Amino acid sequence: MKNPFKGSGVALVTPFTKDFKIDYEAVKKLVRYQIDNGTDFLVVQGTTGESPTLSQEEKMSLLDAVINENNGELQIVYGVGGNDTISVGELYKKIPAGVDGILSVSPYYNKPTQMGIIAHFSYLANCTSLPIILYNVPGRTGSNMTAETILELAKIPNVVAVKEASGDLDQIMEIIRLKEDDFSVLSGDDALTLPIIVCGGEGVISVVANAFPFQFSKMIHSVLQNDIANAKSYHYELLKITRWFFEQGNPGGVKAALETIGLMESHMRLPLLPISEELTNRIKIETNRIKTL
Repeated sequence: MKNPFKGSGVALVTPFTKDFKIDYEAVKKLVRYQIDNGTDFLVVQGTTGESPTLSQEEKMSLLDAVINENNGELQIVYGVGGNDTISVGELYKKIPAGVDGILSVSPYYNKPTQMGIIAHFSYLANCTSLPIILYNVPGRTGSNMTAETILELAKIPNVVAVKEASGDLDQIMEIIRLKEDDFSVLSGDDALTLPIIVCGGEGVISVVANAFPFQFSKMIHSVLQNDIANAKSYHYELLKITRWFFEQGNPGGVKAALETIGLMESHMRLPLLPISEELTNRIKIETNRIKTL
Protein backbone atom coordinates (compact mmCIF):
# COMPACT_ATOMS: atom_id res chain seq x y z
CA MET A 1 0.00 0.00 0.00
CA LYS A 2 1.48 3.32 -1.09
CA ASN A 3 1.38 6.25 1.33
CA PRO A 4 -1.50 8.57 0.35
CA PHE A 5 -0.63 11.30 2.89
CA LYS A 6 1.84 13.78 1.48
CA GLY A 7 2.38 17.51 1.54
CA SER A 8 1.09 19.76 4.31
CA GLY A 9 -0.79 17.92 7.03
CA VAL A 10 -2.12 19.75 10.10
CA ALA A 11 -2.33 18.33 13.62
CA LEU A 12 -5.55 20.10 14.56
CA VAL A 13 -5.88 21.75 17.95
CA THR A 14 -9.06 21.15 19.94
CA PRO A 15 -10.88 24.43 20.63
CA PHE A 16 -12.50 24.79 24.06
CA THR A 17 -15.01 27.24 25.47
CA LYS A 18 -14.24 29.14 28.67
CA ASP A 19 -15.88 26.31 30.68
CA PHE A 20 -13.56 23.80 28.92
CA LYS A 21 -16.15 22.11 26.75
CA ILE A 22 -15.36 21.41 23.10
CA ASP A 23 -16.20 24.49 21.02
CA TYR A 24 -17.79 22.88 17.99
CA GLU A 25 -18.39 26.15 16.18
CA ALA A 26 -14.67 26.90 16.41
CA VAL A 27 -13.92 23.36 15.19
CA LYS A 28 -15.93 24.09 12.04
CA LYS A 29 -14.13 27.41 11.52
CA LEU A 30 -10.73 25.76 11.92
CA VAL A 31 -11.51 22.97 9.45
CA ARG A 32 -12.84 25.46 6.89
CA TYR A 33 -9.76 27.65 7.39
CA GLN A 34 -7.54 24.66 6.52
CA ILE A 35 -9.60 23.69 3.48
CA ASP A 36 -9.50 27.23 2.13
CA ASN A 37 -5.76 27.78 2.64
CA GLY A 38 -3.89 24.96 0.99
CA THR A 39 -3.72 22.18 3.61
CA ASP A 40 -3.47 18.69 2.09
CA PHE A 41 -4.74 16.53 4.96
CA LEU A 42 -6.08 16.86 8.51
CA VAL A 43 -4.94 14.98 11.61
CA VAL A 44 -7.51 14.74 14.40
CA GLN A 45 -6.54 13.97 18.00
CA GLY A 46 -2.80 14.00 17.94
CA THR A 47 -1.04 15.38 21.00
CA THR A 48 -1.63 18.92 19.68
CA GLY A 49 -5.34 18.19 20.03
CA GLU A 50 -4.84 17.60 23.78
CA SER A 51 -5.91 13.99 23.30
CA PRO A 52 -4.90 12.85 26.82
CA THR A 53 -7.58 15.11 28.33
CA LEU A 54 -10.52 14.07 26.13
CA SER A 55 -12.82 11.16 26.93
CA GLN A 56 -13.39 8.52 24.28
CA GLU A 57 -16.90 9.88 23.76
CA GLU A 58 -15.51 13.40 23.22
CA LYS A 59 -12.92 12.12 20.80
CA MET A 60 -15.53 10.42 18.65
CA SER A 61 -17.83 13.45 18.78
CA LEU A 62 -14.97 15.72 17.74
CA LEU A 63 -14.00 13.36 14.92
CA ASP A 64 -17.60 13.32 13.67
CA ALA A 65 -17.67 17.13 13.67
CA VAL A 66 -14.48 17.29 11.60
CA ILE A 67 -15.73 14.65 9.15
CA ASN A 68 -19.03 16.50 8.69
CA GLU A 69 -17.45 19.92 8.14
CA ASN A 70 -14.75 18.51 5.88
CA ASN A 71 -17.41 16.80 3.74
CA GLY A 72 -14.84 14.73 1.87
CA GLU A 73 -12.68 17.66 0.75
CA LEU A 74 -9.43 16.69 2.53
CA GLN A 75 -8.11 13.36 3.74
CA ILE A 76 -8.56 12.76 7.46
CA VAL A 77 -6.07 10.92 9.68
CA TYR A 78 -7.24 9.97 13.17
CA GLY A 79 -4.82 9.67 16.08
CA VAL A 80 -5.23 6.38 17.93
CA GLY A 81 -2.37 5.19 20.12
CA GLY A 82 -1.50 4.03 23.58
CA ASN A 83 0.53 1.67 25.67
CA ASP A 84 -2.04 -1.13 26.04
CA THR A 85 -1.81 -2.88 22.69
CA ILE A 86 -5.01 -4.93 22.96
CA SER A 87 -7.13 -1.91 23.98
CA VAL A 88 -5.70 0.19 21.15
CA GLY A 89 -6.54 -2.59 18.72
CA GLU A 90 -10.17 -2.52 19.87
CA LEU A 91 -10.27 1.24 19.22
CA TYR A 92 -8.89 0.65 15.72
CA LYS A 93 -11.88 -1.59 15.01
CA LYS A 94 -14.35 1.17 15.94
CA ILE A 95 -12.99 3.91 13.64
CA PRO A 96 -15.92 5.26 11.60
CA ALA A 97 -16.32 5.84 7.89
CA GLY A 98 -14.84 9.12 6.75
CA VAL A 99 -11.40 8.40 8.22
CA ASP A 100 -8.69 7.75 5.64
CA GLY A 101 -5.80 6.71 7.88
CA ILE A 102 -4.47 6.31 11.42
CA LEU A 103 -1.64 8.08 13.23
CA SER A 104 -0.38 5.82 16.00
CA VAL A 105 2.23 6.81 18.55
CA SER A 106 4.84 4.38 19.80
CA PRO A 107 3.89 3.03 23.27
CA TYR A 108 4.77 5.47 26.03
CA TYR A 109 5.71 5.16 29.71
CA ASN A 110 6.17 1.37 29.82
CA LYS A 111 9.18 1.72 27.45
CA PRO A 112 9.04 -1.52 25.43
CA THR A 113 12.09 -2.92 23.68
CA GLN A 114 12.44 -2.50 19.93
CA MET A 115 11.06 -6.02 19.52
CA GLY A 116 8.13 -5.02 21.72
CA ILE A 117 7.44 -1.99 19.52
CA ILE A 118 7.51 -4.21 16.43
CA ALA A 119 5.11 -6.68 18.08
CA HIS A 120 2.80 -3.80 19.13
CA PHE A 121 2.42 -2.36 15.64
CA SER A 122 2.30 -5.79 13.99
CA TYR A 123 -0.72 -6.62 16.15
CA LEU A 124 -2.40 -3.27 15.43
CA ALA A 125 -1.90 -3.57 11.68
CA ASN A 126 -4.04 -6.71 11.78
CA CYS A 127 -6.87 -4.77 13.43
CA THR A 128 -7.56 -2.48 10.47
CA SER A 129 -7.34 -2.22 6.71
CA LEU A 130 -6.64 1.53 6.94
CA PRO A 131 -3.15 2.89 6.25
CA ILE A 132 -1.13 3.51 9.41
CA ILE A 133 1.36 6.31 10.03
CA LEU A 134 3.82 5.43 12.79
CA TYR A 135 4.61 8.28 15.19
CA ASN A 136 8.09 8.43 16.70
CA VAL A 137 8.37 11.11 19.37
CA PRO A 138 10.83 9.91 22.03
CA GLY A 139 10.63 13.19 23.93
CA ARG A 140 7.07 12.22 24.89
CA THR A 141 7.15 8.42 24.84
CA GLY A 142 10.42 7.84 26.68
CA SER A 143 11.77 5.52 23.98
CA ASN A 144 13.03 5.97 20.44
CA MET A 145 11.95 3.84 17.50
CA THR A 146 15.25 3.17 15.76
CA ALA A 147 15.72 3.37 12.02
CA GLU A 148 16.00 -0.43 11.94
CA THR A 149 12.67 -0.81 13.77
CA ILE A 150 10.87 1.65 11.49
CA LEU A 151 12.25 -0.03 8.37
CA GLU A 152 11.15 -3.43 9.68
CA LEU A 153 7.64 -2.13 10.35
CA ALA A 154 7.57 -0.58 6.88
CA LYS A 155 7.43 -4.13 5.49
CA ILE A 156 3.87 -4.44 6.84
CA PRO A 157 1.58 -3.65 3.87
CA ASN A 158 -0.65 -1.06 5.58
CA VAL A 159 2.16 0.70 7.49
CA VAL A 160 2.73 3.48 4.98
CA ALA A 161 4.72 6.25 6.69
CA VAL A 162 6.39 7.51 9.83
CA LYS A 163 5.92 10.89 11.46
CA GLU A 164 9.47 11.48 12.65
CA ALA A 165 9.84 13.77 15.65
CA SER A 166 13.04 12.35 17.11
CA GLY A 167 14.98 15.46 16.09
CA ASP A 168 17.77 13.13 14.96
CA LEU A 169 18.51 14.04 11.36
CA ASP A 170 21.05 11.25 11.05
CA GLN A 171 18.39 8.68 11.97
CA ILE A 172 15.85 10.32 9.67
CA MET A 173 18.27 10.29 6.73
CA GLU A 174 19.05 6.63 7.38
CA ILE A 175 15.36 5.78 7.12
CA ILE A 176 15.06 7.78 3.88
CA ARG A 177 18.21 6.17 2.47
CA LEU A 178 17.02 2.61 3.04
CA LYS A 179 13.22 2.76 2.75
CA GLU A 180 11.19 1.46 -0.20
CA ASP A 181 9.43 3.91 -2.50
CA ASP A 182 5.96 3.11 -1.13
CA PHE A 183 6.92 4.19 2.42
CA SER A 184 7.19 7.87 3.35
CA VAL A 185 8.89 9.97 6.00
CA LEU A 186 6.80 12.89 7.28
CA SER A 187 8.31 15.57 9.47
CA GLY A 188 6.96 15.80 13.00
CA ASP A 189 9.10 18.82 13.81
CA ASP A 190 8.05 22.08 12.16
CA ALA A 191 11.47 23.70 12.42
CA LEU A 192 13.17 20.74 10.70
CA THR A 193 10.57 20.22 7.97
CA LEU A 194 12.47 21.99 5.21
CA PRO A 195 15.73 20.02 5.65
CA ILE A 196 13.84 16.75 6.11
CA ILE A 197 12.01 17.20 2.79
CA VAL A 198 15.18 18.31 1.03
CA CYS A 199 16.71 15.03 2.22
CA GLY A 200 13.81 13.02 0.80
CA GLY A 201 10.86 13.41 3.16
CA GLU A 202 7.45 13.81 1.56
CA GLY A 203 5.55 16.08 3.90
CA VAL A 204 4.75 17.15 7.44
CA ILE A 205 2.20 16.86 10.20
CA SER A 206 2.41 20.41 11.49
CA VAL A 207 1.45 22.44 14.54
CA VAL A 208 2.34 25.81 13.01
CA ALA A 209 0.04 25.23 10.04
CA ASN A 210 -2.99 25.45 12.33
CA ALA A 211 -2.45 29.20 12.34
CA PHE A 212 -0.59 29.68 9.05
CA PRO A 213 -1.84 27.00 6.64
CA PHE A 214 -1.31 29.14 3.53
CA GLN A 215 2.29 30.08 4.33
CA PHE A 216 3.25 26.63 5.60
CA SER A 217 1.72 24.80 2.65
CA LYS A 218 3.49 27.22 0.28
CA MET A 219 6.78 26.23 1.91
CA ILE A 220 5.99 22.51 1.64
CA HIS A 221 4.80 22.63 -1.94
CA SER A 222 7.73 24.80 -2.99
CA VAL A 223 10.35 22.42 -1.62
CA LEU A 224 8.53 19.39 -3.07
CA GLN A 225 8.74 21.12 -6.45
CA ASN A 226 12.46 21.88 -5.93
CA ASP A 227 11.83 25.62 -5.60
CA ILE A 228 14.25 25.81 -2.69
CA ALA A 229 14.62 29.60 -2.75
CA ASN A 230 10.89 30.17 -2.24
CA ALA A 231 10.72 27.42 0.39
CA LYS A 232 13.60 28.98 2.31
CA SER A 233 11.87 32.35 2.26
CA TYR A 234 8.77 30.95 3.96
CA HIS A 235 10.85 28.78 6.31
CA TYR A 236 12.77 31.73 7.72
CA GLU A 237 9.68 33.95 7.88
CA LEU A 238 8.02 31.32 10.11
CA LEU A 239 11.05 30.15 12.09
CA LYS A 240 10.85 32.68 14.92
CA ILE A 241 7.19 32.11 15.70
CA THR A 242 7.70 28.36 15.34
CA ARG A 243 10.17 28.52 18.23
CA TRP A 244 7.80 30.69 20.25
CA PHE A 245 4.91 28.27 19.74
CA PHE A 246 6.85 25.60 21.63
CA GLU A 247 8.55 27.87 24.18
CA GLN A 248 6.06 27.09 26.94
CA GLY A 249 4.68 23.83 25.61
CA ASN A 250 2.25 22.82 22.88
CA PRO A 251 -0.48 23.88 21.98
CA GLY A 252 -0.52 27.04 24.12
CA GLY A 253 1.48 29.10 21.65
CA VAL A 254 -0.43 28.18 18.52
CA LYS A 255 -3.75 28.64 20.32
CA ALA A 256 -2.69 32.20 21.18
CA ALA A 257 -2.10 32.81 17.47
CA LEU A 258 -5.45 31.26 16.56
CA GLU A 259 -7.16 33.55 19.06
CA THR A 260 -5.37 36.53 17.50
CA ILE A 261 -6.63 35.47 14.07
CA GLY A 262 -10.16 35.21 15.49
CA LEU A 263 -10.80 31.49 15.01
CA MET A 264 -11.15 30.47 18.67
CA GLU A 265 -10.32 31.29 22.27
CA SER A 266 -7.05 29.94 23.64
CA HIS A 267 -8.36 27.82 26.53
CA MET A 268 -6.62 24.55 27.41
CA ARG A 269 -7.51 21.79 29.84
CA LEU A 270 -5.41 21.01 32.89
CA PRO A 271 -2.65 20.10 33.42
CA LEU A 272 -1.82 22.55 30.61
CA LEU A 273 -1.93 26.22 31.53
CA PRO A 274 -2.11 29.36 29.36
CA ILE A 275 1.18 30.79 28.18
CA SER A 276 2.52 33.94 29.81
CA GLU A 277 1.21 37.39 28.93
CA GLU A 278 4.66 38.38 27.68
CA LEU A 279 4.87 35.43 25.27
CA THR A 280 1.26 35.98 24.19
CA ASN A 281 2.06 39.57 23.24
CA ARG A 282 5.09 38.49 21.21
CA ILE A 283 3.01 35.90 19.37
CA LYS A 284 0.19 38.36 18.69
CA ILE A 285 2.56 40.88 17.10
CA GLU A 286 4.30 38.25 14.97
CA THR A 287 0.99 36.65 13.97
CA ASN A 288 -0.32 39.95 12.65
CA ARG A 289 2.91 40.42 10.70
CA ILE A 290 2.86 36.96 9.13
CA LYS A 291 -0.79 37.29 8.12
CA THR A 292 0.31 39.90 5.59
CA LEU A 293 2.86 37.64 3.85
